[in-house]
Amino acid sequence: MQGFESDGVVINKLIAKIHPRLAVVVHDLAMVWLAWTAITSIRWSFESARPDFGLFGTEAWLVLIAQGLIFWITGLYKGLWRFASLPDLWNILRAATLGALAIAVTLFLYNRLATVPRTVLLLYPVTLAVLLGLPRLAYRYWKDSRLDFLSRSPAMRVLVLGAGRAGDTLVRGLVRENRYRLVGMLDDNPQIRGARIHGVPVLGTLEQLPDLARQTAAQMLLIAMPSATSTQMQRVVGFCETTGLPFRTMPRLADVVAGRSSFGELKEVAIEDLLGREQVQLDWTSIRTGISGKRVLVTGGGGSIGSELCRQVARLGASALTILEISEYNLYRIEQELRREFPDLLLDARIGDCGDLVGCEHVFELARPHVVFHAAAYKHVPLLQEQLREAFRNNVLGTHTVAQAANRHGVECFVLISTDKAVNPSSIMGACKRAAEIYCQNFAAHSQTRFITVRFGNVLDSAGSVVPLFREQIRNGGPVTVTHPEITRYFMTIPEACQLILQAGVLGKGGEIFALDMGEPVKIAYLAEQMILLAGKQPGRDIQIAYTGLRSGEKLFEELFHPLENYQATTHAKIFLAQHRSVAWSLLNLQLQQAQQAVGSYDEIGLRRILDQLLPEFEVPAANADDNVVAFSVRPS
Repeated sequence: MQGFESDGVVINKLIAKIHPRLAVVVHDLAMVWLAWTAITSIRWSFESARPDFGLFGTEAWLVLIAQGLIFWITGLYKGLWRFASLPDLWNILRAATLGALAIAVTLFLYNRLATVPRTVLLLYPVTLAVLLGLPRLAYRYWKDSRLDFLSRSPAMRVLVLGAGRAGDTLVRGLVRENRYRLVGMLDDNPQIRGARIHGVPVLGTLEQLPDLARQTAAQMLLIAMPSATSTQMQRVVGFCETTGLPFRTMPRLADVVAGRSSFGELKEVAIEDLLGREQVQLDWTSIRTGISGKRVLVTGGGGSIGSELCRQVARLGASALTILEISEYNLYRIEQELRREFPDLLLDARIGDCGDLVGCEHVFELARPHVVFHAAAYKHVPLLQEQLREAFRNNVLGTHTVAQAANRHGVECFVLISTDKAVNPSSIMGACKRAAEIYCQNFAAHSQTRFITVRFGNVLDSAGSVVPLFREQIRNGGPVTVTHPEITRYFMTIPEACQLILQAGVLGKGGEIFALDMGEPVKIAYLAEQMILLAGKQPGRDIQIAYTGLRSGEKLFEELFHPLENYQATTHAKIFLAQHRSVAWSLLNLQLQQAQQAVGSYDEIGLRRILDQLLPEFEVPAANADDNVVAFSVRPS
């Protein structure tokens, strides 16, 4: 008994699956019969001698069989009426045209087309396409209207900003969703004013947004401008903020290409959209050639820059990747991500300190790298200002240790990650990075390894940068602390910084400093205001901005080149080359030996003296022996 019941269930399921398709087949064959008999009857009605072909005669059956076979071959029944669209209509027209040819051949073999006028064969595919297409479109329209009617929550009224290709794609996707009701589009192109895109009217320009948002009773704004520059985005966001409405945007094209976002995805406007510069076009062919199949070592690979370097190196097809990182948690996090995203990558994650000579040597023996990216460094300016020994030990002597190991193990390319704070340094951190630059620049002349330095400004959302700090202060209700109303900084995104590093590794011959054309510097006060606005709050009303004064070692503005470096253009339009200043190699090695001894005995006075010799232009802060308060020595100019 149970067996019969189970068989019955299976039969019912089969009927449920077959029934809708069977109805479609019956409908389509009925339309074939109607189209053929109607056209044939009308055509013969103009003749006095009308043959008796019969409504259900042999000719009609041959037509049904021939057309039915074409329907099956072209896969007409694979599409669902609920989602009928332009490709389905094209398939119907194709099936009708091929069907007319098949019918002509079949009836020619049957009776030499004795009862078939040529006009019937010409009109038949058009008539059949209409009879098959209209019911499908009508069914979809009915289903969509029914869903709209049954939707419990009213659709949100939306204005789309941008009527280009991105806007077209966005509208085409949103018109199918019941959550949104598109009330209009705005674009500065005068040629499309008054046009309709998928039934949505182009109402006016972006400058008219405040008025048109009020007139259309819009509830949300969608920015469809993924290729907009930061200046254009600032302008559009400014218009959006005046309306007081929530707004979203499509991801940037660079994020879509990198796989970080999908094209139709909607996201909140991020500070990177406003401050990120125009995307730099890189020579990915040469970059991939320089990385693909190579063994790569990244020091500091768990940090913001280091971890992104690891991702891009893995994506470019490195044969093996070794990560040297002092932070256990950061190393664990990037290792888990890389093993998940790149399961075929030969990965070795090592806990270690770049200043540990024995440990560093062991890592190089295991990794045998072709390319080294040295991203390990302390970078927090105020903290390092009072900890010269730790800054020098890690940023200078750590670089020295890794560079020497790279030379001993025949590394092809060594890339030092530096900073704009190394130019005319006013801080311990910047001075130590400049000392590391000097060593790598001069070591290049005494090694087969190509030693290259890459210098850039602040990286958005990197660990310890101002963006995460502001975000946390806004989340806590403020105030947002800015050191000075006029302080400015250069900004770039983490992926862009890493791409510059990769490109420099290809361009460099050894001993160079490369820097990116970073555009215009950004006021930190403007950055704070925009982050507050993007959080849906008003600066000065909901969140206060507090000016705390410049900290020790902090400059009002940063530079990418020293005046004496005589920078020049490279083959890449956005990358510049600084001519390095030579230092006597024997003297430089002697100074670093003395620095190692001073670090070993915790002699910060000796370290200050050595730093003063390495960088005569830097005013080394002098420690007060009585109370350990740091003060700046002042030299006559």
